[in-house]
Amino acid sequence: MAQVNAYINFKGNCEEAFNFYRSVFGGEFPYIGRYKDMPPGEAGHGSVTDGEKIMHISLPISKETILMGSDIGGEWAADTVIGNNIQLSVNAGSEEEANRIFNALSAGGRVSMPLEKTFWGALFGMFTDKFGINWMVNYDYEKK
Repeated sequence: MAQVNAYINFKGNCEEAFNFYRSVFGGEFPYIGRYKDMPPGEAGHGSVTDGEKIMHISLPISKETILMGSDIGGEWAADTVIGNNIQLSVNAGSEEEANRIFNALSAGGRVSMPLEKTFWGALFGMFTDKFGINWMVNYDYEKK
C-alpha cells in the first residue's frame, strides 16, 4: 500500500531547516545524501558549489509519516519559490503500484521527470498534476 509524505525543497538551507525540525520533533536522520555523492553526470549537481548541499534527507515523524527534503540547484532553482516548494511524495509498495499511481495522477498534467530506475536503487518520477499539485512517486527496490 502506498504511503504519502511531505517533501520540501529549499534554496541552500535544507540542512539548517531539518536540524530545526529535528529539534522540534526529535528523532534521527536515517539518510543524508549530498550532491557531491552523486555519480558523475547525474543531473549536473555534483559541482563544487552544490557539493555540500542536501540532495535528500528524511526525518521520521511517526511510524506513518516521514518529512523529506532537499536543496534545489541548477536550472530548477529559479522556478522554486515559497508556495511551490512542497510536493506530495508517494512511496509505493510495488513497481506495479508505482507505475499505476504515476500514470493515473500525471494524466493531463506535466511530467518533469519520467518514472525510471535511479542510481539510488529506486523507481522514481516527478510531475505536476492537472490541478497544479506537485507529486513524486517512488518505489525502493530491495537492497541485496
